[in-house]
Amino acid sequence: MDDCANFGGSDSKGRLLNLRRAKITAVSHYLPERRLTNKELEKIVDTSDEWIFERTGIRERRVVAKGQATSDLGAAAAKRLLEQRGMDASEIELIIVATVTPDMFFPSSACLVQMKIGANRAWGFDLSGACSGFVYALATGAQFIASGTHKKVLVIGADVMTSIIDFHDRATCVLFGDGAGAVLLEAAEEGEQGIIDFILRCDGDGGQFLYMPGGGSLNPSSPETVAKNMHYVHQDGRNVFKFAVRGMADISEQIMARHGLSASDLKLYIPHQANLRIIKAAVERMGLHESQVAVNIDRYANTTAGTIPICLSEAVESKQIQRKDLILLASFGAGFTWGSLLLRWEN
Repeated sequence: MDDCANFGGSDSKGRLLNLRRAKITAVSHYLPERRLTNKELEKIVDTSDEWIFERTGIRERRVVAKGQATSDLGAAAAKRLLEQRGMDASEIELIIVATVTPDMFFPSSACLVQMKIGANRAWGFDLSGACSGFVYALATGAQFIASGTHKKVLVIGADVMTSIIDFHDRATCVLFGDGAGAVLLEAAEEGEQGIIDFILRCDGDGGQFLYMPGGGSLNPSSPETVAKNMHYVHQDGRNVFKFAVRGMADISEQIMARHGLSASDLKLYIPHQANLRIIKAAVERMGLHESQVAVNIDRYANTTAGTIPICLSEAVESKQIQRKDLILLASFGAGFTWGSLLLRWEN
């Protein structure tokens, strides 16, 4: 069965259901103040600014202050969004936080964000999709709008990746940073498209190449797991690179082909910011011009679930995106997980 999600469906008798479309009505982001440059990393680990930039495209990344957690980043992005939209937090009905670095196992970071922004009528949950988490969460939130069960859904992508990075491992510590982005979903008006379609994938065979082995039910926290550095990110960079290039390009081309689109139809392609070489390889294969591609990895590195909403927010702030522009989001992450989401900007 085709797994497209263009907000139609059928009831138990096979009759077509016309569901409402969801659209993004506000977007914002938050980044910690502290900058950690490649030059500073040279003093911590055996690496160089030239080596990092040549292989990743990264110049610097943001790092949280002591005691600043994922829910703090998410709440800050959400507060800015609410101010921008001119609405009270009590209007939010659902909060979805995409993250792999929750403040703690429980309560969820969504509950903590709900408390910190005063969204006293909202329920919420965390979603773990690694670097694809925001695309997963955006597609999930859109279903609550489409079904008519909720009018306002807050979707946040936030991660404090520096909390799970071994700064003695030059293969991983140079890649990640901290940050958050948030969007508000509401029902599209008549004649608006909003979120048009999405394709989501996962393949657990890829879990061996990018994972954090310690802290869960398989390897509960213990002096032994700490001694073995099992609470940090472990990555086989070569295999992740190979699968990411193919996966992100394939799923982007697939969703465009399904809607009869060519590269010239897209105003902006917003790929996950993991590695500039991965982005360039996917873009070249898709036949896109560099002016059609959002890139900020040089300033923020890989903020995991935060990369796409941060890019989107910056594009809106800079007026790179205008009403009726066609935008394609694409991601690839641990799991393996990957996905694409096509939307029309209706603001």
